Amino acid sequence: MTPLLNTIDSPLQLRQLERKQLVQLAQELRLFLIDSVAKTGGHLASNLGVVELTIALHYVFNTPDDRLVWDVGHQTYPHKILTGRREQMQSLRKPKGIAGFPRRSESEYDTFGTAHSSTSISAALGMAVAAQKAGLERRAVAIIGDGAMTAGMAFEALNNAGDMDANLLVVLNDNDMSISNNVGALNNYLTKLLSSRFYNTVRASGKKVLSAMPPMMEFAKRAEEHVKGMVLPGTLFEEFGFNYIGPIDGHDLDALIDTLHNIKQLKGPQFLHIVTQKGKGFEPAEDDPNKFHGVGKFDPFNGDTVISNTATNIPKKTYTQVFGDWLADMAALDERLIGITPAMCDGSGLNAFAEKYPARYFDVGIAEQHALTFAAGMACDGLKPVIAIYSTFLQRAYDQLIHDIALQNLSVLLAIDRAGLVGADGPTHAGSFDLSYLRCIPNIVIMAPSDENECRQMLYTGFQYNGVAAVRYPRGNGTGAVIEQKMQAIPMGTAEIKRPITNTQSTQKIAILSFGSMLAACLEAGEKLDATVVNMRFVKPLDQALIESLAQDHTLIVTVEENCVMGGAGSAVMEALQAIQNKNNRLIKTLCLGLPDQFIEHGVHETMLAECGLDFEGIACAIAKAITQ
Repeated sequence: MTPLLNTIDSPLQLRQLERKQLVQLAQELRLFLIDSVAKTGGHLASNLGVVELTIALHYVFNTPDDRLVWDVGHQTYPHKILTGRREQMQSLRKPKGIAGFPRRSESEYDTFGTAHSSTSISAALGMAVAAQKAGLERRAVAIIGDGAMTAGMAFEALNNAGDMDANLLVVLNDNDMSISNNVGALNNYLTKLLSSRFYNTVRASGKKVLSAMPPMMEFAKRAEEHVKGMVLPGTLFEEFGFNYIGPIDGHDLDALIDTLHNIKQLKGPQFLHIVTQKGKGFEPAEDDPNKFHGVGKFDPFNGDTVISNTATNIPKKTYTQVFGDWLADMAALDERLIGITPAMCDGSGLNAFAEKYPARYFDVGIAEQHALTFAAGMACDGLKPVIAIYSTFLQRAYDQLIHDIALQNLSVLLAIDRAGLVGADGPTHAGSFDLSYLRCIPNIVIMAPSDENECRQMLYTGFQYNGVAAVRYPRGNGTGAVIEQKMQAIPMGTAEIKRPITNTQSTQKIAILSFGSMLAACLEAGEKLDATVVNMRFVKPLDQALIESLAQDHTLIVTVEENCVMGGAGSAVMEALQAIQNKNNRLIKTLCLGLPDQFIEHGVHETMLAECGLDFEGIACAIAKAITQ
């Protein structure tokens, strides 16, 4: 079905095609994408929307010498296919396979590794300046979506770039704004005209002549802005210092290629605005682009989800669903509750809450820093904000958490999703560090639930707490625990023994302190070793009394967490034990288990845990080894 695409193993071969062949190539690339992602899962709608753009960029620019920098990177499957990784797409997001996002180590065409939004303009500007310093004519192109343009970092980069003369092109891939009326034959003609060498030569010459007459220069500048503003929505970007071009139909290959050819001849910062359709060419994805943004395996003919044969008949709620249910229930009880998310409504489980309480729901866009300070302002005046955010995205608002919330001891609840390893999304999305970077902050309570019911009760506990609280929970299904609808606060800083030692006469008494999602594996290891197993529940404050009690009659204290070992929950226990040792003048043997000091590649979650020694066998083996040392 893809005879032309099968001949393309590099952009050099793509550039040898005749232009009339590119429409066929786009059709075949789209078919290949649908078939490939149907088998592996991954991002689909965003990739279908940039097929023509990807072809045009590689056709016009001399990649990899010219730099293409993709924002977020979930739309780079066509780019991967055209840059020699077509056969590897069957391994997409699988162990030892290619990543779902750009990776510098994967290909010379992946000029900048990414998976978080709004970094492309900054990175491409850096590359443009590097080329300028080296005296090279190399071009740098940032491709950014309209969603990523909601982040402050993108505008910081625009502000900086507009003040330079570096050869930077920013392509705004707009697939959501209501500007469809601007797309069409007339607009494409205007865009080609505004990007042409003739227009820009006349424009530059006019500026040179008029520069000797400042009043006339100012008049001409204002006239130009008003004329362009009547037909083009680019005044904002012109004010940043960019030459704005567009909007243009992002699925019209001829218009794209002509415009990019013209822009390539221009100097300084350029801004090309294109309009595309998410899910283009696959009707189910066109009808529901959100559903097909990130998908599992599906039927490529009708878009129906493929159900795994290993699926059980007993449905288990995800932690995300537990949070969504709790938020709506809590909102019914307390009208002060406000739900906030930085552009992750569906992923964070806020859909039902947003529909039921639209006036109390705020999606602030991809602006994590703003989300936290926005919540801080609300908390100052008596509201009770709940911020639904992924662990990996909370990292981007660390200063705001410390300075704007914790320092002022404000009542804000952080519902931290995707804690720990996240499987196929890999190290860019893994919540490997939150316990470490949170617990050093004063005035914060940190909780980690071991099952769905505990998650619900911890969210209630954190909401009732008069200060900043965080509940961090993993991605995916829970354990199948019965969820109690009645909400009760958990006593602050209390742990619970889930399994006591049966052989109290043993000379080797082991206590396993489990944090969050590791409890099931710890209980299995505890059964094998006859160890005390504790569900710690709180990372901060710790149950100091229980830890001291365990230290009195156990020969080995083991901590287990799905977080990096360095500075994590285990470190907190070690600090507590050090104080006990100093008081009792007795050495307490310890072992801290968690994620190693490295970025962990994408794969299957259970396998990844096993490779880190965090399945029950790995935990038991590590403890047995520690006993004999």
